[in-house]
Amino acid sequence: MQNPSYACEDIADKSVQFMEKNVFTRNLPAFMNVERLIVVYQFARVQTKSFVGVTSDIGEKNDAAIRRAIKQSDIVIIGWSTSNRFNERQAFVHATLARNRGKQIYRTSSHPSRGRYEGFILPFDT
Repeated sequence: MQNPSYACEDIADKSVQFMEKNVFTRNLPAFMNVERLIVVYQFARVQTKSFVGVTSDIGEKNDAAIRRAIKQSDIVIIGWSTSNRFNERQAFVHATLARNRGKQIYRTSSHPSRGRYEGFILPFDT
């Protein structure tokens, strides 16, 4: 997803809850055998208001977390919709996906915090 909130293993925010519901309770065929949801963000800084997304908020640990999550996943949902203005981060994620072939890749039609359930998760067209 785009930017971190205070969500963690013990606390879910609205966006994470919305993704969980889509994956685990809606009985969508693509997610019938999914047992775990790994959420990673483009940027490492928690900034819930007026998000800026600057290069200094990326860091090797954040890049490593993204690479690790993609490697461990069979299915990837790009959860930033079409409103993501961070082209360099998109390019990094897309390049990482390209190096990890064989993944089922989906995208969201809107940011998860503003999502509607119908038509929310769509195939990712490269």
